[in-house]
Amino acid sequence: MRSTRAIVVLLVVQVACAVFFVSDILSSIVGLRSTPVSWQVRELIEIGAAVGLILGGVLGALALRRAHVARDAAEEKLRLASGAFMELLADRFADWGLTPAERDVALFAIKGMSTAEIAALRNTSEGTVKAQTNAIYRKAGVTGRPQLLSLFIEDLMGEGLPVARAEAPPGGSAAPVETTEETRRAVP
Repeated sequence: MRSTRAIVVLLVVQVACAVFFVSDILSSIVGLRSTPVSWQVRELIEIGAAVGLILGGVLGALALRRAHVARDAAEEKLRLASGAFMELLADRFADWGLTPAERDVALFAIKGMSTAEIAALRNTSEGTVKAQTNAIYRKAGVTGRPQLLSLFIEDLMGEGLPVARAEAPPGGSAAPVETTEETRRAVP
């Protein structure tokens, strides 16, 4: 908020300085006469206006730099969050003992693809995809896609709301998400 006020003040000063210079030029062109001011006062006003414009340019550049730094920090956080989400997927998929095909189907389902779209991407029937999604839901201890997605959202938020989950198979280990050719083609 403080930064916003500073930018507004900066813009007001720049507009006032620009109006001074433009009005001075227009009054000379049109031939408007104003009350005479001593040349020393006039020079001081022009110097003040010029300094205001220069200061506005410098402060504008600083504000732009700050905005770029904030954007870069936000992009880095997004990159880290994306990586954390993929690690979380890998951990859960391994805990649930999903097969590589089930991992692909689960990933596509989490991305919001329909059963028909998943079947088309994987060159399988919709019945196969439905059987795989049912196996995924059973292994994850959920009844549908919204609950599956909510498991990951809860984990990312760190709130861990109590949800009945199926026990992971013994010996489950955290491994990276295995992807097949269909997954790689579908991920932009």
